[in-house]
Amino acid sequence: MNTLHIIGNLTRDPESGNTQGGTFYCRFMVAVNRRYKKQGGPEADFMRVTTFSGLAETCARYLAKGRKVAVVGECEAHGWIGKNGEARAQIEVTARDVEFLSSGPRSGLNDPPEDPAWINPPEDAAVNRPENTAGQQVSYTEVQAPEDMPY
Repeated sequence: MNTLHIIGNLTRDPESGNTQGGTFYCRFMVAVNRRYKKQGGPEADFMRVTTFSGLAETCARYLAKGRKVAVVGECEAHGWIGKNGEARAQIEVTARDVEFLSSGPRSGLNDPPEDPAWINPPEDAAVNRPENTAGQQVSYTEVQAPEDMPY
C-alpha cells in the first residue's frame, strides 16, 4: 500500500490548469519540517503535491503561499542528474485528501478558520452543501488521478 501523510506549509501560490484530457489540476509545493535536524542535513523536505477535479478547484481557490495543509495521497520518487552533474530527487504526491489547517500564512492558534464559501452561502445561491455545516474542519476527497497528467 502506497499512502503518504504529510503536514506542512505551501512554499508558493498554487499553479493550476487543465490536462490534455480536460481534467482540472492544481499543483503546489509543501515544505515539511523535520523533527530533528541532521548535522549538515536539511531542516525540511519539499514535496510537490498535485490534486485533480473538484479537490483541485477547492485548493486553487483557497490555498496560498504560507498556508498549512495536511495531505494524504500516493507518492512517487523521481531521480535525475542535474545540469551540474549532481544527482537530484523529487517526491511527488498525488493527493486524494487535503485538509486546510490554517486560514492564512500568519494565522495563530487562536485565529478562527475561514469558512469555505459553501458553509455560509448567500440565501439566493444555488450551492450543493455537504451535511457538515456546523463550522467543523472539513476535508475534501478525490480518489483517482487521470492518466494524462503532464509530468
